[in-house]
Amino acid sequence: MPWLKSTLSKDPLVQYAADHSLRLLPIQEELKQLTLQTVDDSIMLGAPEVVQLMGNLMKAIGAKNYIEVGTYTGYSALGAALVLPQDGKVVTLDVSKEWTDIGRSFWKKAGVDHKIELMLQPAEVSLDGLISAGRSGSFDFAFIDADKCNYMNYYEKCLQLVRSGGIICVDNTIWQHKVLDPNIQDPSTCAIRKLNDFLKTDQRVTISFLILGDGLTVLFKN
Repeated sequence: MPWLKSTLSKDPLVQYAADHSLRLLPIQEELKQLTLQTVDDSIMLGAPEVVQLMGNLMKAIGAKNYIEVGTYTGYSALGAALVLPQDGKVVTLDVSKEWTDIGRSFWKKAGVDHKIELMLQPAEVSLDGLISAGRSGSFDFAFIDADKCNYMNYYEKCLQLVRSGGIICVDNTIWQHKVLDPNIQDPSTCAIRKLNDFLKTDQRVTISFLILGDGLTVLFKN
């Protein structure tokens, strides 16, 4: 099945949409190209169209506090920091120093490193620590884009941390179209299917499931 992410897709419609909408700053384009050309597992890079949509949503709700599960090379964290106000804060969670060091250098180059806190340990530990520290309901926006087998846990913890009226975005919910094939039963695909089924009827949120990037589910907390 063809890719839907603009960085990977050869579909002329996907490219047309990207060409007529993306407004990347030079620093974003530089990090995108460096990741695609030189970093292992560059398939993991967030779709620019997803990062741009999230930035627009953050502006629309007046977000100041953003949390993401999964940093990789810091592309989505950079996008968030660039749109948040000067007193805004990005909290980003990952376990890889190698990949996040790339992000750190670009955050500094962009002049937004003061807005970004990197928590370099297993995400569940960081999320539990934030909840224990009384941060429940203090975030305006959450983005989940990490190991798929833990998506349900990440969602439940982010739901605690995000305020009423806030937004949670879950990436890769189409998962290279694998969710459609009943013969594919690997743990990651099964975990995404389970979350997709659960979110359809979760009355704590309202939902939009977008065929954007590798699938983006946008959840608005009641």
